[in-house]
Amino acid sequence: MRYLIVVAAVLSAMALSACDRTPAAAPAPPVVVTVPGPAGPQGAPGTPAEKGATGATGMTGAEGAKGEPGGGTIVVVPAEPAPQR
Repeated sequence: MRYLIVVAAVLSAMALSACDRTPAAAPAPPVVVTVPGPAGPQGAPGTPAEKGATGATGMTGAEGAKGEPGGGTIVVVPAEPAPQR
């Protein structure tokens, strides 16, 4: 029983020390972020645009045939399945 605890402690120490690795890649250089300065004065308003020409009216589609009133529809309700035992 004593040997089992000693062997388990040695194996766990070896396993934990094997996980310590040095990084393979060099760290990335820092990113430089430029910060915008204060806002300047507002510019003068622009001139209003001229009104454009009106477009042509589109064509209307063809009308389909009128339908008939219902009355010939049959609804089939499926029967409930028998309970399983």
